Amino acid sequence: MAKRALVIGNSDGIGLATTRALLGNGWDVVGISRSESPLTQATYLHHQADVQDEGYGALVEQIASTGLDVCIYCVGIGELLVPEDMSAEARIFRVNLMGLVKTTEAVLPAMVHAGSGHFIGLSSIADELISERSPSYSASKAGFTSYLQGMALALKPKGVFVSNVRFGFVDTKLVKAKRTPLMMSAEKAAQHIMTAIKKRPISLTVPKRLAFMAKLMNLKTKARVLFQ
Repeated sequence: MAKRALVIGNSDGIGLATTRALLGNGWDVVGISRSESPLTQATYLHHQADVQDEGYGALVEQIASTGLDVCIYCVGIGELLVPEDMSAEARIFRVNLMGLVKTTEAVLPAMVHAGSGHFIGLSSIADELISERSPSYSASKAGFTSYLQGMALALKPKGVFVSNVRFGFVDTKLVKAKRTPLMMSAEKAAQHIMTAIKKRPISLTVPKRLAFMAKLMNLKTKARVLFQ
């Protein structure tokens, strides 16, 4: 019997590449995204919905109630800070962090009841940073990482695995930085997610070299905060 995955945020980018990788490995996949999917395979079912929609939680809960081996939360947005117009700030937290929480609320109880399952969330190495260019993105990802790692410790004794995958720069529409060191393709990112499905780590960080660079940058920023 084929394994079954739910991939949220999968009409393009990492989510789409991951969905294709799963289908190529014989999985049945359900996808949820705001946009239509380019995929038409018989083993793929798509729902068009936004994580902020009123009925999103009920949709995910219904899908989870019929059994999932893996749920992957790939949704993420980010904008550069515009101090004269901060209307985007709260939305970034609603999508990146509260959308994740709504998803775990709908998915994890069914996995706990079954005594099995794996939840994967895509965070970012930016969770290390105090960012003056995009504070909402970095802060939402910091909360994302902390939440999933705590949930991983809480649920492992119940047979449910939770993995927090932290990427650096991936070649998707989300990238807004002027400099993008060690950029990887969405397909390469999807390969790392497939590895996470197999090994079920609490945390997977790629590339580690960029994570080390982010730590150094953050030390400099913290020094500015302390001594200004």
